[in-house]
Amino acid sequence: MGWIKVKTFSPLIFQSKLFCLSFFYLCTTLPFSIYVSLSQNQPNKCLFLSLPISPKSNDVFSYPSSYGEHKHALPSTRSDHCTSPIHFDDYKVVFEELQDLYKNLSMQNQTDLRYMNIGNGSSFSGNFSIETRMSFFNYSTDDPKEVPCGMMDRLPIKKQDLISMQKCTETVVISAVFNDHDKIRQPRGLASQTLSSFCFFLFLDSLTLQTLILHQILPPSPNPNSPLFLGVWRLVPLPTNQLPFSNPAMNGVILKHLTHRLFPNSKFSIWVDGKLQLTVDPVLLINSLLIKNGGDVAVGKHGVNRDVMEEAMATVRWRKWGDVEGVRAQMETYCEVGFEPWSTRKMPYTTDVPDTALIIRRHNLRSNLFSCLLFNELEAFNPRDQLAFAFVRDFMNPKININMFDVEVFEHVAIEYRHNLKKEVKMEGEVKGVKMGSSRDLIGSSCEKYLSKMWGE
Repeated sequence: MGWIKVKTFSPLIFQSKLFCLSFFYLCTTLPFSIYVSLSQNQPNKCLFLSLPISPKSNDVFSYPSSYGEHKHALPSTRSDHCTSPIHFDDYKVVFEELQDLYKNLSMQNQTDLRYMNIGNGSSFSGNFSIETRMSFFNYSTDDPKEVPCGMMDRLPIKKQDLISMQKCTETVVISAVFNDHDKIRQPRGLASQTLSSFCFFLFLDSLTLQTLILHQILPPSPNPNSPLFLGVWRLVPLPTNQLPFSNPAMNGVILKHLTHRLFPNSKFSIWVDGKLQLTVDPVLLINSLLIKNGGDVAVGKHGVNRDVMEEAMATVRWRKWGDVEGVRAQMETYCEVGFEPWSTRKMPYTTDVPDTALIIRRHNLRSNLFSCLLFNELEAFNPRDQLAFAFVRDFMNPKININMFDVEVFEHVAIEYRHNLKKEVKMEGEVKGVKMGSSRDLIGSSCEKYLSKMWGE
């Protein structure tokens, strides 16, 4: 009995070598093409990146196309977009833990700072000499003394807005736009629980308010007796001619660094510069950047400079502040009282220069004292808070615990945009009058030792 040979034939289409090569090429390149195409449409440039999960609400506000709130985002410097530089816990668990923390803090008898009444002088925070300002750096609860921390009653805030601000007893997210310097942007990725429990306040001056009316985002004649909202933001208009400083940047740092005075009953705060748009729920930010490491303040590291003198040089070089002699006097003053460049002795801090566009605070004695002392330096010299930050951090007592997170974390939780372009570009310096902070003899230099250490000589 013989064997029967059976021949099997593949379809003719697979007998073509050209087709087989084409099919193999398609199978190997199509997934990569889809990956690249889709990832380019993602803000993080990565298709498979795991984002924090929270029960998101619907879009809070839609602007008219003419406003252009999403134009001119700055490019990210991150090289690896497919791994998260920060871990976020489950939203529901974190939210419940935060509520319990609120209750515990409410039951604790926390020591509050006592604030000095400056009087009716021209200065917002006293305009004290460096010797007097540094006398407040050592604070003891056993012998508490009044600390200069601004005259908040000089801010032209309506009574109804003040009442609402005092009702914020948990966490407040605060921002400000002056001189129409930035677009007003809505935070992204907010959970409904966050919207119902957090306060969102945005302060703006007359010019910014008029721009919103011009774009028909706000009505031409807002009711002065009704609260003004724009998406999540409760707007607080501040008439420009009634603000304490003629320079918009100085008015901005009042809101930026004296948040604990504006919202005296809040337990946490998140400052968001007008150029930023949050992309992560504030509940997750507070937990991951502040509560987990027991910090008093969380702020980002500067992306380039490590030493304050480097930042001072960049401030002058790029004309970020017009009073060049004032910047020099500030550095001379700090060197004279013993401020040193960064070194390993300042660990765990790896830099002296922050990026203060995003600041997360726990409103306690250390954090509040740090904010007051820092603002006093800004009034004495200029609103460039990167120049005074490490000076206050290093010299104040009790010591403050600051989480200075990496640039990659900052770029993961927020999008940074360029400022609005202006027809006339003016230097930001404000040199009217004599300030005690910069009224010293500039002959010679007290920073020779600082520079030698910074340059390793």
